[in-house]
Amino acid sequence: MEKVIYDEKNGLWYELQGDYYIPCLKLPEEEQQPIGLWGQRHLRHLKQSHKVLYYNLLTSGKLNSHIAEMINRRTICSFSW
Repeated sequence: MEKVIYDEKNGLWYELQGDYYIPCLKLPEEEQQPIGLWGQRHLRHLKQSHKVLYYNLLTSGKLNSHIAEMINRRTICSFSW
């Protein structure tokens, strides 16, 4: 049996693990941005209270940029008064 195969119907590669072919999937690359303490707290809040949003952002590769944007909004709003 081949170790890696390509399925032309769906365009995915599959790797043989034991007796089963498992799809070779990768998350999209995401630009790393420092999020700091408040970003870590927002991340924990998303994981605990908004699980669907957290997993949607994680799998789309937009989690880190979303958190960085939220931190920037809060910083701008706190200094605009």
